[in-house]
This record gives sequence, structure tokens and C-alpha cells, in this order.
Amino acid sequence: MNDWRRALSWCSARGRAHFLLTVLTIALLTGACCALVLLPRGAGADTARPVAGEVVGSRSTDPRVAEVERIMAPFGAVEVRTAAGGGLVLAHPGQAEAAATLAAELPAATAAVTDLWGPDWSREAVVVAAANPSEFAALLRAPDLLPAEVAAASVADPFRPGTRPTGQRVVFAPDAGTRLSPAELRTLLRHELTHVAARAQTVDGAPQWMLEGFAEYAAHRGLGSSFAAIAPTVLAAAQRGDLPADLPADAAFTGAGAVLAYEQAWTVSAFVADSYGENRLVRLYRAVAAGRLDTAGEDRVLREVLGTDRTAFVARWREWVADRAR
Repeated sequence: MNDWRRALSWCSARGRAHFLLTVLTIALLTGACCALVLLPRGAGADTARPVAGEVVGSRSTDPRVAEVERIMAPFGAVEVRTAAGGGLVLAHPGQAEAAATLAAELPAATAAVTDLWGPDWSREAVVVAAANPSEFAALLRAPDLLPAEVAAASVADPFRPGTRPTGQRVVFAPDAGTRLSPAELRTLLRHELTHVAARAQTVDGAPQWMLEGFAEYAAHRGLGSSFAAIAPTVLAAAQRGDLPADLPADAAFTGAGAVLAYEQAWTVSAFVADSYGENRLVRLYRAVAAGRLDTAGEDRVLREVLGTDRTAFVARWREWVADRAR
């Protein structure tokens, strides 16, 4: 649950009136959490071939959504939409507008993530728009209600390394569709889908500067966002001559410094893509995310993938950030 606590700290650090682009990955770890998914499933299904984006019906025959429908059933009727490419969006009638928006965004988001990461992931994502805080928590198997600042989260079943994760879904908070701007909703969906795509290659406890920085890079990639828009805190600090001393440590992603840490993490991935190319950025992610690395381990991976030691890498990254502040 370290990711959960880290995300809550990020929420507190942001302190904004609108929703935050917050990412959580919550694993099913205990029997107590299992009770959240043992709800009665309603009968009936629509077996007609769907048109992309339309409502399929109150139940789907797709096995990917059986667990989700069991959770959602006590909260009201469930509408299932299919997106072009095979993705599914589930919501209650009251969330129809948000669901339609997500179904429209999902194909482009999936294509964007695939263009960077590659095709070796389940590209038929399941996305859910929750109707209320209780359902939001249940869909994420969270033990308590989530803070109002949390706009979306992803969840997956536990899995063994080398196998494909199951039970993956992206869940949006009840007010996400109305309180997030279209641009924020778009980047949040892409960020979440990046975590879904990379989950099979990601070990819990891998360095956060790589995991979160890569997801943020993927989220903003190709959308025309400026350095100042994505990393305003880093930019302001750099313009004062305050450059990052080192790659952000995992501890930096909690507490008052979380905003700076997340933005710095994005700059690391953006620097790698700009200096070494996106193919090597993806290779670096796969290598770093494969284990819990200390400083020596990071040095070894950087030498293997980028041909540079950790000290030189950090120095070049600092120079790259400084150049953007001029």
C-alpha cells in the first residue's frame, strides 16, 4: 500500500480546488478486500454486435467485466459501452456523459500508449465511471473512502512475474467528468493506461522516478504541452538557479515536496527521450522497473541501456533542465 500513501500525500501537497491528476495502483492483497467483489450478479446480457461508443446494454457477455458488474450492480443499472478497438466503458445512466467522453477518448489514448510502449499489452482496456464515493472505493478494492481530490486510479489482481496481469481496470471518480477539463481528462486517461500497459513489466518497489516519470511522459506525449505547463514548479526553481541535485528518491514522492518530485520525474523521462530517443526510454523503463534498485543498481542499468554512468547521467539531466529555464 505504499503507492496508496504516496498518492494521498501528493493530493495534500497539491492543495488545488479542482481534481488532481492522481494515479493509484491498488493490488488485491487480503481476503478482506475480496469481500468487496462478492456481490450478487444480475441476469441478462445483450449479445448483439455493438457499434463503437454505443450502449451495449445493462450486462455484457465479456468476461473482463464480470467482476466489475458484480460490484456495480447494487449501485444501480449498469450501461456498457464499447469503444473502437475493443475497449469497454462501464457506467450508470447518471454518468452517461462522462462515459461517452471516455469511450470517445479511449481509442486515441490506447493508440498513443501503444505507439510508445509497443503492442505487448492488453489493448482492450476496461474503464469505469463510478457513481458515488462508495462505489469508487469498492471498484478499487480500497478499505476506506478515497479523498475527494483523487480523480482516477488503476487496479490489478496480484500476478506472478512473467505472466499477464488480470483484473486490470481504470476507474474514474464520480465528478471526474465534470470537474476535469477535457485536456486533463485526456492526459489522465493516458497516464493510467500507461500504468496498465507497463504493469506486467513493473515490479512493486521499483524506483518511482522511472515509474511515474514515464507515465507522465506518455500522458503528455504528442499533445503539444509546453515544459512550463507540465512542470511549472521545476521551471520556477530552475529559473532561480535551483536545479535538482539528484534523481528524486522514493521518499520525495510523499509530503510537501511531492509536486516537485513528480514534475522532476517527468523531466527525467523527457530528457532521456530527447537525448537518447524514445526506444531507449522504453528500454530504460523495462530495465529499471524490473526490480528494486539502489544507487549502484541504477548505475549498472544506466550503463547497460544508455552507455553512461549515473553521475554523468544526472549531470546531463541537470544541464537539460537548466537549458529549458533560459
